[in-house]
Amino acid sequence: MNRLPALEDKGSPCLGFCRSMLCFLLVTVTLNACSMKPTLPRNMALKAFDPHRKDFICQHEVNNVPPIDAQAEAWFQEGLRLTSRDLPPKQRNYPKAVELWQQAANKKHWKAMMNLAGVLINGDGFAPYEVAADPERAVQIVEQGMQLGIPAAFDLMGSFHQNSAGVTGDVSRAYGFWELAADKGSPSAQTFLGRALSATYDNPHEGFWGNRKIGLKMLECAFAQGYGKAALELGTTIIGTRAELNEDNGRALKVLHEGVKMGCEECANFLSSSFSHHDDPLTNNFIDTARSERYGALGDALYHNPDLRFPNLDKILPLPPATLPQWDSKIESLINAAKPVMPAPPPSAATPGANLSGRAHIPQGWVLPKEAMPPAAETSDGRRVTSQYESTTARFSGYWLPQLLSPRTQEHRLWDRDQVPQQYARGEPFADLRAGLTQNDGRIMWHYMGLPQQVPPRALPAQLLGGLWRVAQANPAAMTLCNGAEPCPHSGVWQPTLAAEHPLKSLVNWRWRQAAVVQGQRFPEPDKEWLIAVDSHLVTWQLIEAASA
Repeated sequence: MNRLPALEDKGSPCLGFCRSMLCFLLVTVTLNACSMKPTLPRNMALKAFDPHRKDFICQHEVNNVPPIDAQAEAWFQEGLRLTSRDLPPKQRNYPKAVELWQQAANKKHWKAMMNLAGVLINGDGFAPYEVAADPERAVQIVEQGMQLGIPAAFDLMGSFHQNSAGVTGDVSRAYGFWELAADKGSPSAQTFLGRALSATYDNPHEGFWGNRKIGLKMLECAFAQGYGKAALELGTTIIGTRAELNEDNGRALKVLHEGVKMGCEECANFLSSSFSHHDDPLTNNFIDTARSERYGALGDALYHNPDLRFPNLDKILPLPPATLPQWDSKIESLINAAKPVMPAPPPSAATPGANLSGRAHIPQGWVLPKEAMPPAAETSDGRRVTSQYESTTARFSGYWLPQLLSPRTQEHRLWDRDQVPQQYARGEPFADLRAGLTQNDGRIMWHYMGLPQQVPPRALPAQLLGGLWRVAQANPAAMTLCNGAEPCPHSGVWQPTLAAEHPLKSLVNWRWRQAAVVQGQRFPEPDKEWLIAVDSHLVTWQLIEAASA
């Protein structure tokens, strides 16, 4: 510790007082320094919310979150499956989901962190799968997300302040957090504020302001990120303001239709209602009960499972004037047709021994273990696993591999290489394999290799197990690629891809950007359909599932 230089006594009458004051100041500063603590993220300084801001730069959430670990994603998806609305409320296993999301959160899986905090802030579930509220833990998890720069964490902290959940309620701070989250790329915050700013006049008491230009920019930014609720707000805003902005009902209809693809329940219900009323300008006063029924069925499905996405909606429910394809009236087939598609996995390769016959045959899908363990029933007499000489009988049931006792030459090594494990029951004599060998080649030893074990089934994505995806009914015979600026060469489900170096690849290279396209039609244009500033010729489309003839 540094020491202050000694004060020189000049005989001044105030020296003693000065020394006393110096000590007092030193003590005061020291105490204040010791009592100072870092400001918690929940109490961070915030810029005051400005509803009349003049600009907004669109940021994308995917570029401002930590990379997602594959194992953490599997835990996250399993947690979603265990708490799906498809399950009866008393069967939703929130304790297990919380455990899985905590494991994923430990690997900085940002969605798991937000889900975990959302459950813990108020508690959730029913006995025996109930999770008690733990507001402080919830706030701390969100603060960890804020420290990682996760936009959704700032958005959720704003909601905590609005609702006095785990923190002291403060609506002004809530709006400050939401504005910060929107600027960082949170589509939820962008949608909330975009809707609030899209009015034609100010009414702070009702929570809206007349800043339509910025409000629409926020909504379009969230829409480009595939956020379904943004599609609802953008579509309904277009309907309400088309006269002033030279918009039209056709664009609003397309936006809401895209919203259904993004998993927006309200968009599906809105369109279901629109196609069932003769006085709705959105559909040019055209009643189409068949379309209304299909949108209604999709809305019901999204109510039960908000994690569903319908990128291939046009396969079963294209917009007018296209004719509606045939449907068997089964809700499940409608939903499955619109879901994301993953290619069917290739057939499993032949396992060792599956193509051999006789004693050497091992059934397909079964392999010998790395560590040979004889059947428990055959070791009760204390017999141990040891190699055996030729002309003896098998001590244990299982597969035995013959090898020369002392291979010395190249011919010996080649002979050993050509041998395969052979199956013997306990007490069976080993086969005579000396044909072609002489006494100088030495003796043959039989080595126990154990009993075959079934190969674990190939791990399937949690999205497939949870019913969010489906497997292609038949993979194309060959990889079919097409440039996005060219007409579609084959009807079917197509997957778009941007080059790895493209800055917007994270908004395009996802399964939920698939499209069901009819031969001769154009592929979706990212800048028009998705509001993503990407030219069509930069997108490569791959055929994932060819349409049946």
